[in-house]
Amino acid sequence: MNSTVPVANLDLALKALANPLRRQILDWLRDPQKHFPQQEHAFLLGVCAGQIERKCQLAQSTVSGHLTTLQSAGLLTCQKLGQIHFFKRREDTIAELARTMEMQL
Repeated sequence: MNSTVPVANLDLALKALANPLRRQILDWLRDPQKHFPQQEHAFLLGVCAGQIERKCQLAQSTVSGHLTTLQSAGLLTCQKLGQIHFFKRREDTIAELARTMEMQL
């Protein structure tokens, strides 16, 4: 079976991964308990955007743009609970991206 990420999504994912901060965010979200121990909410939903912003030490709008780029590329999911946005890695998409790159490069 030749299951690969569609070219448009591959291009979006590669563009998203071209930024070191976005790669760092994905790395942090791989082990949220380690990197965001101060989060008050359960990690089942993901990591609160505010926690990611504090760790990045950048303006909210800048971090929001990076999170949106990762979400648009299919690398993150976003779930809203009240006024809080929670972000989580899409492990299935990340694994499929790695397989696609291995097959095509």
